[in-house]
Amino acid sequence: MVFEHEMIDGILRIDCLNSPYGVTVEDSEVVMSVVIDKILEVRKVERIILAETREYEYDFEQTRMLVEIANVYDKLLNQVKILSLSRISAKGCEKFAPKWLAETHSLVLDMLKGDPIGAYVRVKRRIRLLQTRMEKTNIFMSRCLRHYVENVLTPIKEALEKTTLIKMVKDRLEGYRIGDRSLYREIFHPLIRPNFMLTRYMATPPKNGRMVDKYTIGNDTIVEIFKIPGKIRYFYFISPPEFRLPEEKYALLDSARRYMAEHKPTRAEFTDPEKAREVFLNIGRDLIRELAKSRGISLTSNELEQLARILSRYTAGFGILEVLLSDEKIQDVYVNSPIGLTPIYIQHADFEECETNLIPTREDAEAWATRFRMLSGRPLDEANPVLDTELIVPGARARVCAITRTLSPDGLGYAFRRHRDKPWTLPLFIKVKFIDPLYAGLMSFLIDGSRTLLIAGTRSSGKTSLLGSLMLEIMKKFRIVTVEDTLELPVVQLRQLGYNIERLKSRSVITRVEAELPAEEALRTALRLGDSCLIIGE
Repeated sequence: MVFEHEMIDGILRIDCLNSPYGVTVEDSEVVMSVVIDKILEVRKVERIILAETREYEYDFEQTRMLVEIANVYDKLLNQVKILSLSRISAKGCEKFAPKWLAETHSLVLDMLKGDPIGAYVRVKRRIRLLQTRMEKTNIFMSRCLRHYVENVLTPIKEALEKTTLIKMVKDRLEGYRIGDRSLYREIFHPLIRPNFMLTRYMATPPKNGRMVDKYTIGNDTIVEIFKIPGKIRYFYFISPPEFRLPEEKYALLDSARRYMAEHKPTRAEFTDPEKAREVFLNIGRDLIRELAKSRGISLTSNELEQLARILSRYTAGFGILEVLLSDEKIQDVYVNSPIGLTPIYIQHADFEECETNLIPTREDAEAWATRFRMLSGRPLDEANPVLDTELIVPGARARVCAITRTLSPDGLGYAFRRHRDKPWTLPLFIKVKFIDPLYAGLMSFLIDGSRTLLIAGTRSSGKTSLLGSLMLEIMKKFRIVTVEDTLELPVVQLRQLGYNIERLKSRSVITRVEAELPAEEALRTALRLGDSCLIIGE
């Protein structure tokens, strides 16, 4: 049913599907009026979500403006008693009461909730008109008008002037046309997301931003970098294909996601994310094809594949994280607690730390935490508030550090250190001028001579990348055993190249999971596994 609502943890969610009046408060006075009614019904609201084929979410500041209007409405009706006859007309002026009561009724009950700016403008104009009439009429009529102005119109005007919304537009109302909603569109900017995804995003680039760079990731994801006056950080504006689909495709994806939610993964799918992704991709492709056919929607093979990839990304994958990590220029991704209040930040190779147009939700954070627990086999709870693990997604690998209470008082937070999907090699390092040919030749010579090497450096200095490149200098006839507390070395890629390699995982020095062996025990075990090249991670 249209405009049904639910209230969960301070979030008011209103179903606007099939609404004939639109979806957003900035475009429709009916929708704004409905939202005000719902606020009055549920009271303590921190965020508002209007859901159709997309979800339009108003953050705390925008919600507070609507709550203020709701409070004004409630105060005028229930405390001020603005519609009482004693306020409408003075003694002896009862004959004017029906007209003024109807006017006040229209102003407060009909207009104030849906168009508070228009209501304020009408009140101001009405006060000005009646004050002019008071100067030109007889004493009796002047007394009646003054009572109406002072006891009805002025309280409405003063109550509205105290709200943030009216304060923002008060100086811009000359010549304002009642019913025009352009001012609302300037003030209210909901974060938009399709129904099938949790992450919110800013749909439009920042105002006054100057674009300094633009590039694409793959074939369909657009990245724009903006410099915003008065801000230190650059703004990283990413627009993957799932943000630009037509409504009919959003509906297809949402229906397909609901069907796929009933799929129960097997144990093998839990332990092998790549297999799970492949299963979901195949199921999604067939499902979308059937749904499109049943709805008379024609899809090309490329469109079908694109929708299937998007669907698998938000079911078997990590959603928008995968899109970010597929950008080779991103070095780190930061998701700070409390999640839902701040955007994702990134460390960019060219523009250093940037703010993004993506804001994850608490549901995102909880879903990621569950996946990381499952994939790593390590706990993440108040007794074990740190989790170190590795994330492998199409086109990228990343080291993950997750924190939660009690270490983080504001709850879950994440840091992702991106690694190349294809390992670094010494020639690649020479190409980017990280090392010179002499250094590369010397290191290769030392490895051929079976020397022991120690690679040390500060954070982000490239220790793991250099170690991975040196492993490629080991001849394939030698067996390799690696010991790491967090799996970062390119073992999978080395296996694909034909290396005989065994990987061991030791207890993290941070998390101290009792079910895992400490580093010294893992080292002793590695020595018992036969002659091999021994690689010890940090």
